Amino acid sequence: MESILAGWQVTILCGIACWIYASSFLHLTQKLRSLTQPWVLARVRSDIPIILAIQRYQNGALDAFFSALSCFVSVPFYTAFLPLLFWSGHGKLARQMTLLMAFCDYMGNCVKDLVSAPRPESPPVRRVTATEDEKENALEYGLPSSHTLNTVCLSGYLLHYVLSYIQCKDASIQIAGFAIVFLLVGLIGCGRIYLGMHSLIDVIGGLGFGLTILTFWLLVHEYIDSFVVSGHNVTSFWSALTFLLLFAYPKPENPTPSFEYHTAFSGVALGIVAGVQQTYHQFHHESVPRIFTSQLSIPLYAGRVVVGISTILLVKFCSKTIAKWTLPISANALGIPIRSTNYIPALVYSPTGKKPAEAKQTGYLQKLLFFVNQDSFDVDTGIRLVQYAGLAWSVVDLVPSLFSHLRL
Repeated sequence: MESILAGWQVTILCGIACWIYASSFLHLTQKLRSLTQPWVLARVRSDIPIILAIQRYQNGALDAFFSALSCFVSVPFYTAFLPLLFWSGHGKLARQMTLLMAFCDYMGNCVKDLVSAPRPESPPVRRVTATEDEKENALEYGLPSSHTLNTVCLSGYLLHYVLSYIQCKDASIQIAGFAIVFLLVGLIGCGRIYLGMHSLIDVIGGLGFGLTILTFWLLVHEYIDSFVVSGHNVTSFWSALTFLLLFAYPKPENPTPSFEYHTAFSGVALGIVAGVQQTYHQFHHESVPRIFTSQLSIPLYAGRVVVGISTILLVKFCSKTIAKWTLPISANALGIPIRSTNYIPALVYSPTGKKPAEAKQTGYLQKLLFFVNQDSFDVDTGIRLVQYAGLAWSVVDLVPSLFSHLRL
């Protein structure tokens, strides 16, 4: 059993709880929005001529190129790519990029919904949404550009890891690496403007936030990794942190998919941390076989991918089903008023606005959450969190166990 939380852990959790309390009762979100939104709106409108000038060069090839490039740096791409990285033997890189991605996603979406500044108006701007993912992205607010922010952070950290891993001191290789990162970030930023998804201020904001987050992460990543693999109270602290961050998230002017995205990736981070903490010395230490070595050949790695992908898809389905069944029952037993947006029809508000019977219940646990100032809680958030936490846990715990049994 884990010991009592350390002082610094209690300080962080209490600090977030105090922020939730203060922002709820002092309406800090609305006050910050009133200070920032007018200026950003003016910038978005003034950037429209720049967007139209760039879009004069539109053609099918550029549409396809920038749309494909956006897909390769999107959150769904990273979500699919990170399990492959874990199974390749580069566990430290995989868990750091997962946690960095979760941090970027949370901070970027917080700013989006805090400012609540729209994307460039279409028309006159031509907006290209070639995939369903892009259509959902278009429903979010604009500042900052998540694609730009994520590309700066993840490509920058990947470059840092590669240069450290190969212990490169050759200036020409370092310059070439930085040039590739700069080129990728530049193409992503230009592409988001060309596709009509962002204005210039959104891209600049994404670049600025990205550089800030990357700088911060490079200062603390070794401490975070050490805590995850060998610290005390890791799972309990991360669970409490994830729970509080759900309530610390600012309420947007209008509902957007941003909160759903961050909830899913926060669940991924929780599952990764919990799984790695339990199995680090078995599957994730620095001496595990790595791809392109005799111990982990390409055919062997391909076998891992087939087994792993099949397993995590099954776990994702099962964890969602279990969560949909257990969470409403648990909330009902604890007297927590709940509602559902999509997952549970019986708890969805009717068109007349009538609340489901379950949402009228109250209990002691709800009173403990007085600082949240909500009449009811969306159970879909809990379901999504559990679903993705289960999926991530399977990536670093269940699937490596299968690899061990199958000698993969």
